[in-house]
Amino acid sequence: LSWESIINKAFIFLLEFDTLLYGPVFLQEPNDTIFPTDSEEKKATLNCEAKGNPPPYYRWKRNGIDIDSSMVYRYGLVGGSLVIYNPDKDYDTGTYQCLATNTFGTIVSKESKLQFAYLENFKTKSRSTVSVREGQGVVLLCGPPPHSGDLSYSWIFNEYPSFVQQDSRRFVSQETGHLYIAKVETSDVGNYTCVVTNTVTGSRVLGPPTPLVLRTDGVMGEYEPKIEVQFQETVPSAKGSTVKLECFALGNPIPSISWRRVNGVPFPSKVKMKKANGVLEIPDFQQDDAGLYECIAENSRGKNTARGRLSYYAQPHWIQTIKDVHTSIADSLFWECNANGKPKPSYRWLKNGKPFMPEGRIEIRNGVLTVTTLNLSDSGMYQCVAENKHGVIYSSAELRVIASPPDFSKSPLKSLHVQKGSMVTLECKPKAHPRATCTWKKGNERLQGTERIRIAVLEDGSLRITNVTKSDGGSYTCIARNQFGTASSTGNLIVTDPTCMTVAPFSMDVTTGESIILPCQVYHDPLLEILFTWYFNGQLIDFKRDGSHFEKVGGNLAGDLMIRSVQLKHTGKYICMAQTMLDSVIGAADIIVRELGPPDPPEEMRVDKITDTTAQLSWRPGADNQSPVTMYKIQARTPFSVGWQAVATVPEVIDGKRFTATVVDLNPWVEYEFRVVASNKIGVGEPSLPSQKSKTKEAVPEIPPSDVSGGGGSRSELVITWEPVPEELQNGEGFGYVVAFRPVGTKTWIQTVVTSPDTSRYVFRNDSILPFSPFEVKVGVYNNMGEGPFSPVTTVFSAEEEPTLAPSKVFGRSLSSSEIEVYWDPVPWKMNTGRVLGYEVTYWNSEENENSANKVKISKNKTTVRITGLKSSKLYYAAVKAYNTAGSGPSSIAVNITTKKPPPSQAPGNVIWNITSSRIFLNWDHVKSLDNESEVTGYKILYRKSRQGITSILKSNTTSVDFLLPRNEDYIIEVRATSDGGDGSSSEQIKISRTTSMSARGSNAVTSNTCTLLIWSSLVISFLSVW
Repeated sequence: LSWESIINKAFIFLLEFDTLLYGPVFLQEPNDTIFPTDSEEKKATLNCEAKGNPPPYYRWKRNGIDIDSSMVYRYGLVGGSLVIYNPDKDYDTGTYQCLATNTFGTIVSKESKLQFAYLENFKTKSRSTVSVREGQGVVLLCGPPPHSGDLSYSWIFNEYPSFVQQDSRRFVSQETGHLYIAKVETSDVGNYTCVVTNTVTGSRVLGPPTPLVLRTDGVMGEYEPKIEVQFQETVPSAKGSTVKLECFALGNPIPSISWRRVNGVPFPSKVKMKKANGVLEIPDFQQDDAGLYECIAENSRGKNTARGRLSYYAQPHWIQTIKDVHTSIADSLFWECNANGKPKPSYRWLKNGKPFMPEGRIEIRNGVLTVTTLNLSDSGMYQCVAENKHGVIYSSAELRVIASPPDFSKSPLKSLHVQKGSMVTLECKPKAHPRATCTWKKGNERLQGTERIRIAVLEDGSLRITNVTKSDGGSYTCIARNQFGTASSTGNLIVTDPTCMTVAPFSMDVTTGESIILPCQVYHDPLLEILFTWYFNGQLIDFKRDGSHFEKVGGNLAGDLMIRSVQLKHTGKYICMAQTMLDSVIGAADIIVRELGPPDPPEEMRVDKITDTTAQLSWRPGADNQSPVTMYKIQARTPFSVGWQAVATVPEVIDGKRFTATVVDLNPWVEYEFRVVASNKIGVGEPSLPSQKSKTKEAVPEIPPSDVSGGGGSRSELVITWEPVPEELQNGEGFGYVVAFRPVGTKTWIQTVVTSPDTSRYVFRNDSILPFSPFEVKVGVYNNMGEGPFSPVTTVFSAEEEPTLAPSKVFGRSLSSSEIEVYWDPVPWKMNTGRVLGYEVTYWNSEENENSANKVKISKNKTTVRITGLKSSKLYYAAVKAYNTAGSGPSSIAVNITTKKPPPSQAPGNVIWNITSSRIFLNWDHVKSLDNESEVTGYKILYRKSRQGITSILKSNTTSVDFLLPRNEDYIIEVRATSDGGDGSSSEQIKISRTTSMSARGSNAVTSNTCTLLIWSSLVISFLSVW
């Protein structure tokens, strides 16, 4: 076989599976790993996983040298991940890369560092004593032992767990580990131990104690701050990282720490101050945060500063990556990758994991790779590498150079239907590498391109025919050729006539209940099927669901729509669409459905002119719905009205042919909205939309305040009150009140102005005012337009004095265990003793304080009060005062009243009843009171009908009673003992039904049947002897 044939067969096979075969692509790349040396897990794993077809195999490099994976006691591969057994920090520390390879090439992962975390013990066992003066600053050194991994520091004072608490005087640097005390105090004397923690392993070691003692040669005087903890002159800071700057000073007095940006820009809200301002923390560091920062340490002796610059850096990140390219032999390759970072990244290229250098037809310029005249050996996996001193990133893609003859198996020519007069493009897109040149035949005749204006072969090999005619129909063949072979494909072009609408639907105005037909008739090519669809208000009509009203009629060549029994809901736009596989035509019509009914809302309601009390309105009529409008009515709404209200108009009656009116009797300086309602013989329609809000002009107020009255207040005061005028009646801005008053019998009015429209009270004070003196009072109104009327004159009395006399002959008595009654003689009314409106009785028991006494008020025409809800057998005190609007007068002498003992707690027992004819006989056991209870004075028999709440009461001094009981109702009966302390507990209820025998007997006593019979025998005998 020739080499061309071999290539043909090989690449035809590849073409069949080109969507299945591809080079390696990383799914997971190794990350930097820190391995604790004291870890119980004796292996370290660096993850790596890639996909590809065929599946890739893996190998690893450490520090650029291949790892010998045959050393199974040292290394293992789990998938693509590298497992290092018994990791050793001296041997295994380094930079690792994973390489994934299949038949299409090799890609290299990003670099990952394997480091080991450990923390050794302190070497020294003791430290020298540090001796300082009181008031002097001191630094206690930590000096961490050998370690790897980040550390955190803390200090123990004397004994664990007493840790040094950091504040404005004490600071532990997380950079150096040292303890700084700004000003030593006597309480600081003791032993200090540095605690070092490895944040990776969690292990912790304690340094030897450092004793701190005070010198005896005096106290340190005051001195200016000396900054001992400060940051570097330049602090490189990564994008997105959290930057922490430390600053602490020694000094006496204790220095305060503050921070600022030297350029004067304030700190954003994300910046935090911690540890008494000793740490400045900047989360999510961005380029805007870079710049010169200053720490200021200050006390009363002076200040000191430290400065440092935060420089911004960012690892490279991709803006543009490279993508897989499948291209033909002899074509050119252009790949561009672009990354951002600070400093700006540099670029290099890899092919199958090895450096790819420019030479001959290969040109590399920064992130741009150009390869001309590609050949098969250029196929492989390529990587663009962008790097700066802070990081390296990789972008991978596959270059597949293909050589194959034309092949139509996946893109044969199609048979097309096209309309006469249109333009059509017959696509010829065989798979071919390099791209094939195409020629065309119609039937057996080769197209020479004589009609190049109408028929043309395009640059991509497709055939374009414009202004298609019937004669253009037929079979067309595309012949494709390249240096590896020739192939052809044939398709048919079918030319049809365009579809056009011969009878389109037209708009109609119909009445409910009618049936109508909307026509939709078309001409279409007989080779094509036609489909009619109808839409109503944008929604496809479902003829199965809506068949009661909609039906398609007219046969195959028409899509007429019948609407039966038209309803109001059928108002809207109807669209008929006639559609073939090549084209579609549409026709539209608007259907307006009306019915006899009230008019539609009038439109364009507006205010043409407005005065203080009138508004001239106009509107446009709505549809009358087949019944002429007979009348319009105007309604108005204000912020003060409850909904819409009818208003007076000129003319008073607005007939249906008039579209203007004037509203009268409006309130000045009120915002109004207006609407109009139309009516006809059928009924009243919906109102129009409201007009724009309009405000009437200002006018002099016309309504004075109502309910002018007053009285009360303090001595020498005249209190005048009124009901404020509502805002809608104030008629303008600057509204207020004119208060006028004069003593009864005088002629001159005293006037004052109250400027607040919401005020409802005015108090006139004058020492010459006698108590309870009558005054004539009136209140007027005004606004910016002038003064309005006064209210009618009314009489108001000045403030009165409290009563000066106490009630006399106060007497009290106990009514029961919970009630007392208090009596007194009324206080005679005299001008010099104050008017009496009523009396206030205060009462309290012997265990309570008079200041917390209960009170009850009664009117002046009563001189007795009953007080209930008291405790039994308790001594109570009661006193009486007279009161009026000025307050209460002096209290009477308190009287003593002791409530009676409580009523008997025992209920009457063994209640026995007997009915003879219409009388009932009751008998019960005598109730005996306890020592702390009131003596029994008699009994109450309470009975009521079951269905009524009215209770009748009989009283008895003995333990038996009989009374008349009508037999036409059900009854409930109870018995209670009575005493001076009140009624005792009730017996159990006796329920007597109307169906009870006229000679029935009963008992609520708990006894045996035999005992009951004996009792009843004795009762009968006793009753007989009585009767």
